[in-house]
Amino acid sequence: MLTEDKLEALLADMESDLIERTISVREDKLGPAVCALANDFPNHKQPGYILLGVNDDGALAGMTWTDEELQKVGNVKTNGNVLPQPSLVVSPVFRFPAGEVVVVEVKPSLYPPVRYDGRCWIRIGPRKGKATVAEEHILIERRAAYAKTFDLVPALGSTIADLSMEYFLLVYLPLAIDEETIRQNGRSAEEQLASLRFYDLKEKCPTNAGILLFGTNTLFQLPGAYIQYIKFEGTDMISNVEFEKQFSGAYVTELKVLDDFIKNNIIKERPVKGNSFQERQIRNYPYWSLRELVMNAVMHRSYESNSPIYIYEFSDRIEIINPGGLYGDVTVDNFPNASDYRNVVIAESMKRLGYVNRFNYGITRAIDELEKSGNGKPEFDIKLVTKFKVTIPINKEW
Repeated sequence: MLTEDKLEALLADMESDLIERTISVREDKLGPAVCALANDFPNHKQPGYILLGVNDDGALAGMTWTDEELQKVGNVKTNGNVLPQPSLVVSPVFRFPAGEVVVVEVKPSLYPPVRYDGRCWIRIGPRKGKATVAEEHILIERRAAYAKTFDLVPALGSTIADLSMEYFLLVYLPLAIDEETIRQNGRSAEEQLASLRFYDLKEKCPTNAGILLFGTNTLFQLPGAYIQYIKFEGTDMISNVEFEKQFSGAYVTELKVLDDFIKNNIIKERPVKGNSFQERQIRNYPYWSLRELVMNAVMHRSYESNSPIYIYEFSDRIEIINPGGLYGDVTVDNFPNASDYRNVVIAESMKRLGYVNRFNYGITRAIDELEKSGNGKPEFDIKLVTKFKVTIPINKEW
């Protein structure tokens, strides 16, 4: 934990490229600062610090901090505009006679390059600016030396020909990189993919994330990377199968197919009469909650397993089962209030494509909406070692 003595040392250090001083909590100021420190271009391998409430000359600005302003600072981590999601800690308020100071500690990212709103920012000495193509290439090469999640591992045996470059260039790239950078882009196709962690320049092949997002034959490289939906007539698996469908294409398009299927085939609506004989519409399941829990399974599943994600619809409930139990910092005791990411690139990609609104937020909101809609709380079986299961009850009025 940052101490007052440490803060005074940071205030006195006017030369370090690990320190940003500012009096603004605007996201367009904080976002690039967090991004630059997370990229750790000088390769210090140490946390950087944003000193809020401090002028450029190191003098305190006489500010006071409200809870609303502190919330804005914390939102930089969770709103998904800095990707991959940064690791940062916001300190308690330090109070001095000349003003209050809040410190944001930003740890170096294991998955550079980090971008804010599609732009890659770096810091060298006192300079903070957008990275050049050459500077960004250094960050890409450095990533190879860091620990990898499975989606960052090279899909050995595959080539760039196994990816749909049309979908990458026309659909995904404009969502991930700002228009100015794209116009100035002199990178090869491989370098463009690598800058977003879909290609490994050293091994000269796509990463597993590249195969999942843009693969033309995803199941050839990752046999379990599909979603199996089965609808049963009754309340158990021995009842007749009414309908089944498999979703197995590249995520850049298949997630839209899955989303539309949930909205148009699973969600049902009908009128019911109230006490005043006026009709009102009820749904068997709230669309947003069901979609969120399905997309959460896609984002957090283990892709090293050959087992698919299963969506079982029974007459009284829906069960979603995905391979891979709780991961990283998430435990039985802190779920669903803690977050960690088994697939950092997939999580980032789903945010870019609009299937994740904010990080570490969706499950809590899904639970709340299910209760408000009359379904009641979903049941999470989080003690399974190799699987994660959620059971969603049908609306009690249905």
